[in-house]
Amino acid sequence: MAIDVTMPALSPTMEVGTLAKWHVKLGQTVKSGDIIAEIETDKATMEVEAVDEGTVIELAVPEGLENVPVGTVILRLAGEGEAATPAPAAKAAPAPTAPPAPVAAPAPVAAPVTLAPPTGDRIIASPLARRIAEMKGVDLASIAGSGPRGRIVRADVEAASGKPAVAAAPAPVAAAPAPVAAAAPVAPVTSDIPHTVEKLGNVRKVIARRLTEAKQSIPHIYLTLDVELDALLKLRGELNKALEPRGIKVSVNDLVIKALALGLRQVPKCNVSFAGDNLLVYDRADISVAVAAPSGLITPIIVGADGKAVSQIAAEMKALAEKARAGKLQPHEYQGGTASLSNLGMFGIKQFDAVINPPQAMILAVGAGEKRAVVKGDALAIATVMTITGSFDHRAIDGADGAALMSAVKALIESPLGLVA
Repeated sequence: MAIDVTMPALSPTMEVGTLAKWHVKLGQTVKSGDIIAEIETDKATMEVEAVDEGTVIELAVPEGLENVPVGTVILRLAGEGEAATPAPAAKAAPAPTAPPAPVAAPAPVAAPVTLAPPTGDRIIASPLARRIAEMKGVDLASIAGSGPRGRIVRADVEAASGKPAVAAAPAPVAAAPAPVAAAAPVAPVTSDIPHTVEKLGNVRKVIARRLTEAKQSIPHIYLTLDVELDALLKLRGELNKALEPRGIKVSVNDLVIKALALGLRQVPKCNVSFAGDNLLVYDRADISVAVAAPSGLITPIIVGADGKAVSQIAAEMKALAEKARAGKLQPHEYQGGTASLSNLGMFGIKQFDAVINPPQAMILAVGAGEKRAVVKGDALAIATVMTITGSFDHRAIDGADGAALMSAVKALIESPLGLVA
């Protein structure tokens, strides 16, 4: 029996994907672990590995096709002992911009449930199922898979653990995006001015939708402070001299990430998410850091930044930023986070108000450091000053608590030994 490979759910929220590129061709033999395709999700472009062995007999979805529903058959393999006769239909598939109608019904997903489970010791599971099982501490060997040939899928792991993988971080705003998404195409823009039309990628579409949701549904309040940087810059210079043999270079941004994380731990009322009738209060500070990638803004996460050394934050941030710009971030590297940080200081921006990244309840906007006149005692002096602005979800965070967090971050930056203690 032919083995069906379906459009995988590469994140808990993924419903459709774009088949960006095939890495296999008709008649090619693949084995478990081989890269078969690149799938563009609503966040990034990710490589998909084969979990079965066989010969490619059909590429059911053409390269470049958008809005392919999760669960749709995208490729078929001839198993061991089967005739590997390529199907000619793949070349006649619609163009990349064609509507998703030919693949709109993901019915084949349910059919393989009755197939016999695999034999031997090898556990067949989807990459997403493996990640969720690892995160929840579920033993895959104890789960009976419901996918093709007994393959363990996300639903099997969730059933075994007793709750969905995303239950720990619900997204009440994102859960019902239909009204916002429907409003976007109501008033198409036309112009007589000479122009070109650039089709939005999946990432840009999601950015547009989520930012609209955030501004329409979250009551933002903004709190701004000026922070003196001279002590931080001096510490940074000393750290980089000491870390030079290890090839690590600490940026001001790395130190601010640490300051925000420690500030959130000092003021736990700001390390929260609004969840309808509930408030999630987090036990660690995971900082999402805005990175400008070619496909759009993405926020890789420094997990547990409050408990990590500044050198570790610097090394992780460098690696995550490189992966973000290459479109190679994995879902667990950009999904989640308890608060965000956006820094436009490198562009000379003095001050700005950032939009909250739901379901988080705050984001810190960081401006450029510049020489300014300040009052020290009874005299004027010149200091390097940076403006920071916190955007807070007023449903979850009171102004006084937001002010306490901003004061804590300011104190940590201006007396930075606490960042390395």
